[in-house]
Amino acid sequence: MYLAEIQTAAAIREAEGYLELGQPAFALAELRRRGKLIHGNAHGCYLMGECLRELQNYADAIYPLARSAALEPQHLAVWLALGWCYKRTGQLQRAIDALEQGLDHEPREAVLHYNLACYWSLARQRDRALDCLSHALELDVAYRALIDDEPDFDPLRNDPEFRSITGVIV
Repeated sequence: MYLAEIQTAAAIREAEGYLELGQPAFALAELRRRGKLIHGNAHGCYLMGECLRELQNYADAIYPLARSAALEPQHLAVWLALGWCYKRTGQLQRAIDALEQGLDHEPREAVLHYNLACYWSLARQRDRALDCLSHALELDVAYRALIDDEPDFDPLRNDPEFRSITGVIV
């Protein structure tokens, strides 16, 4: 058992190094080489999902990210990455569900509320989108600077309450 832990830690360190160097394919190869060991490690699964996400292989990234979330549900970055991948594979409701699960563990994280506002906007759920956006801005006003360039909010751009929340003047 001890040897397996050492091998897992070594594979994770190597993968992290490759990712820092912008080499997700090499990181992924290292993690896959240790597949069974990585499968039982939340951080290893997260790194595998991140590698696949960086390689724009969103569909394949979902399984290791979901595995990581199951092993370590309080890890904020996992929920964000999982939502990102679901959105990009046309599974908007699952993206929303992932971020809501993240909120169960980190209710004061503005980034979760902001991204959830984006997804609710795309889902044409105005009230939910506006509630999430308001909450995100209450937690961190810096998100206001991202709104103008965020295409996910296009369905709400002409909404008077959206303009009021975001400070947009027409």
